[in-house]
Amino acid sequence: MSIQMTDFARRRLFPGDGRRTAIQDITADQFVQRLNTEPPVAVLPGYADFCRLHVHHNRTSTRCSVVPITPDNQHQLRSAYEARTPAELPVLVRWFEGLEPPVARYLVPILYDREQLAKEGTAIDADWGIVGCLYTMEPGEIPMVPITMLRNALGVEEGGSGVPLDRAAYARSVAFWSVHANWR
Repeated sequence: MSIQMTDFARRRLFPGDGRRTAIQDITADQFVQRLNTEPPVAVLPGYADFCRLHVHHNRTSTRCSVVPITPDNQHQLRSAYEARTPAELPVLVRWFEGLEPPVARYLVPILYDREQLAKEGTAIDADWGIVGCLYTMEPGEIPMVPITMLRNALGVEEGGSGVPLDRAAYARSVAFWSVHANWR
């Protein structure tokens, strides 16, 4: 099995502008090499058959991507309408500013198979392409953000994957993201 970095993931995970929410202390090429040579701690099913998650120990200073919302930090929540790419519609997002999350214990790359990426307009030579990565304390998945689930249901024309909305998974996502947020 071979893994390749997609341009979409490279821009988000290794943006080159020094932002602290990116993967730290390793280049994109080194990260891909590690995924192709070291067996994961676990392989988890993704939200669709074309998706899987590989759990790897974090050997970098990359910090957790998600922080619980508490009475002490809720005043640091911010929000804005943003698009991940110029082709996508902006959606409402929220994040913390001014927090120092702990260093993540695990990096969990999100992989799509070659066929799905081709449907979404991304050609790769490898079997699997990296589309994102979670930075976590536990060796598991963070629920997909509700708006991403909705975007996926809209189809590839709107930047999604074309997977229909699963109401139960959406309810779990809302429950999680009602008490957690990303940070910048």
